[in-house]
Amino acid sequence: MKSDNTAAKEKQLDFFERYLTVWVFACMALGLALGRLFPDMTRRIGAWEFGSDSHVNIPIAILIWLMIYPMMLKIDFGGIQGVFAKPGGLFITLFVNWIVKPLSMASLGWLFITTLFGKTLGWIDAESAQNYVVGLIILAAAPCTAMVFVWSYLTDGDGPYTLAQVAINDLIMIFAFAPIVMLLAGVTGVHIPSGVLLTSVFAFIVIPLTAGWVSRVALIRGFGSAWFEKQFLPRFRPVTILALLATLTLIFAFQAENIIQNWTAVLLLAVPILIQVYFNSGLTYALMKRFQIRHDVATPGALIGASNFFELAVAVAITLFGPASPAALATVVGVLVEVPVMLSVCRACVRSREWYQKTLSKNP
Repeated sequence: MKSDNTAAKEKQLDFFERYLTVWVFACMALGLALGRLFPDMTRRIGAWEFGSDSHVNIPIAILIWLMIYPMMLKIDFGGIQGVFAKPGGLFITLFVNWIVKPLSMASLGWLFITTLFGKTLGWIDAESAQNYVVGLIILAAAPCTAMVFVWSYLTDGDGPYTLAQVAINDLIMIFAFAPIVMLLAGVTGVHIPSGVLLTSVFAFIVIPLTAGWVSRVALIRGFGSAWFEKQFLPRFRPVTILALLATLTLIFAFQAENIIQNWTAVLLLAVPILIQVYFNSGLTYALMKRFQIRHDVATPGALIGASNFFELAVAVAITLFGPASPAALATVVGVLVEVPVMLSVCRACVRSREWYQKTLSKNP
């Protein structure tokens, strides 16, 4: 019989997820090429908005809906009650998700982007620095919804706990996301219209969350859970993948001039994102061990605490500031960084399992 460590090591991502970083770089290159070779066409596409000066780009809004709705179909809110059997892990993850992560990202953004790279070294102008930091705040204010299931699978995480934690985070996001972004963005000196942000929350969280829940309940009731899980959900997988890649291609096309003229910004933005991911995952993992939380609960907790709902972050940044804004670029850099970094966090969790379990007593 194979050991738990061996089984975990044999687990693999599928073809798309394994090479997500490669696809993202390919989309970046394609988008840059389109923006440079067809600037007039790119500007016309970027100007397709819902109303005057709404910043809600029609093509990107449709694509993001195609990404978010299938994710919401996976959420089983009936599983929330099961997570309270392990309340310690839940409370630690919520503490890191909703207090530590947004505050740490705002602090790291101010330290590196505004102060070190901006004021001290002069690599980023003050206005762009403010907008980059707001983009980082938007990125950190939304806990991961979709990819965390992959991370949990790779580390032998508790599946019901992961599912319930994601469901709880989605419910909290409806009420907490907008206030957190407005508060921390205000501290950086950027005013965000509350109406526009609330519209973003309604459009990109409330509507797809409700639509996903209603669809899930109706379809399972009508056709059964086996049909829903094995036949219906898999049909959305290529749609979600293509929508993600198309969204990134358009964003980089809209950002072409900005990236080419300020290509170092992508590298600079990766610094606080990298530090934030490792800091939050390490903090969550350490707290879980300190409070004697079982390993298969500690690993998805650490991974949820470190990763971001980047699809939502991109949508909100575009809605607030436009597809060619520095804030939108900051959220896209989060996609570039997250996949390889989160894979390294998964490997660390798997390799440290024996050390983690040595001093654990009874499950709380």
